Amino acid sequence: MKEKRQANFELLRIVAMLMVIALHYLNKGNLLAAGTTDRTVVDSAAHLIEAACIVAVNCYVLLSGYFLVESAWKPGRLMSLAAQILFYSIIVPVILLCIGIVPAGELSVYDWLNYVLPVETEHYWFATAYLVMYVFAPFLAAGVQRMHKRTLQSILAALGLYFSVWKSVVPVTLATDRYGYDYGWFLFLFLIAAYLRKYGLPALERRKNALFLYVGAGLCIFLLTSAADWLSDRAAFLKYYKDMPTTYNHILCLAGAVGLFMVFKNMTVSEGRKAAFIRRLAPYTFGVYLLHEHALVRYQWMQWLQVDAVRGSWLFVPHMIGCVLFVYGIGTIADAIRERLFNWIRTTFAGKK
Repeated sequence: MKEKRQANFELLRIVAMLMVIALHYLNKGNLLAAGTTDRTVVDSAAHLIEAACIVAVNCYVLLSGYFLVESAWKPGRLMSLAAQILFYSIIVPVILLCIGIVPAGELSVYDWLNYVLPVETEHYWFATAYLVMYVFAPFLAAGVQRMHKRTLQSILAALGLYFSVWKSVVPVTLATDRYGYDYGWFLFLFLIAAYLRKYGLPALERRKNALFLYVGAGLCIFLLTSAADWLSDRAAFLKYYKDMPTTYNHILCLAGAVGLFMVFKNMTVSEGRKAAFIRRLAPYTFGVYLLHEHALVRYQWMQWLQVDAVRGSWLFVPHMIGCVLFVYGIGTIADAIRERLFNWIRTTFAGKK
């Protein structure tokens, strides 16, 4: 029998994608004030929401690592992911051309190369990093299963220093720092998730402790960026800390992600309609990302939903909630249609064999 997905983890998958959309709304919608003199209470609220949501990508990868370390590696899953990425990369420009949103002849050969080779060109940076991580998953899983706990701890400590700790402390941009936008960081997150699956973290098994870590890390991110923004005119080196805490591989972002992950890990979702609905909805989250982050859509949907009209006003809060839910809903419907199409193609070709 096919094992049921755990509703608590599937709920985290949904929450993480909602957070990702909120981050894109704030960032690409230009709601995050860049200067000290321009920052108002409303702007500070936007930065606080950003600090709360910045853990989303790390949580999404932790989820994958947590289950992949104990799962059989499937080439078919790799092909399915690649096909899903290619589908959105190509179908979006085709549809936009057909309905006239993108004028005919506006797209260059380079644009189409970007759509036809989305993984190689990093059309979706997350998808590229995730796909590479999935390829490495069986090697990492085998290594984790065979090494001693202390050895794994030493490896995590070394990688943590390399990827996260030094960049979080030293007030200069390091040459090797990719801000967490690469598969190297995803491999590190995979190992963290594998450690959590195999050994756990006793101190965070209590949901109160895990919630405290998540909230505390978010508040520290907000306070650090706010203080650096305010003081950077007086001490130039502090400019580094205005944006760096909101990068995925910052130690505070990592800590917050682990905290939120552990909150949901120890959450119980009662079986019933709610759990069934969560399980039904969660598999479409990747499709939601691929649709709203397409190069032809990622900045345009801000204009389509008139984010400019609420910039600088408290109305941005209800507007953001409405936009996030709308984008998530449209993306879910689109991916459900894509799933039906893929299933039809599989059934059709299987029947001809």
